[in-house]
Amino acid sequence: MELVLTGLIGDACLVYLDDIIIVGRTFEEHLQNLVRVLMKIQSANLKLSPKKCSLFKRQVNFLGYVVSEDGIRTDPEKIAAVKDWPVPKDKTQFRAFLGLCFYYRRFVKNFADIAKPLHKLTEEMQHFCCDESCNIAFLELKDRLC
Repeated sequence: MELVLTGLIGDACLVYLDDIIIVGRTFEEHLQNLVRVLMKIQSANLKLSPKKCSLFKRQVNFLGYVVSEDGIRTDPEKIAAVKDWPVPKDKTQFRAFLGLCFYYRRFVKNFADIAKPLHKLTEEMQHFCCDESCNIAFLELKDRLC
């Protein structure tokens, strides 16, 4: 889909695999961008499934984010998983927690600094020892994301 919509991505639409979000600052611009995208899809002899299309939405959930005219923010349903996450007991659990947090790192100021003790803890050659700095980092990441 990225190849088909070359020249429109970032300006008229956002694409991930076969998911497309058509954007616009005004309704008129959105409509123009919709036409531009549909023309490119038609030119490539591709078909859309009407059942899977949602048109003229002011807000959509997309890849774990909520995209709206106000910008991009975390999806509260996804963040609920962080809020309810128990204190990890081993490297594998810390890696899973960090992976989820890393996905939303753009919403956490100084993410790298806060997560540093947890990253160190998950290194292969590092002996697993969850100390106070790790607990503080874990709670701080949870707090900042929720």
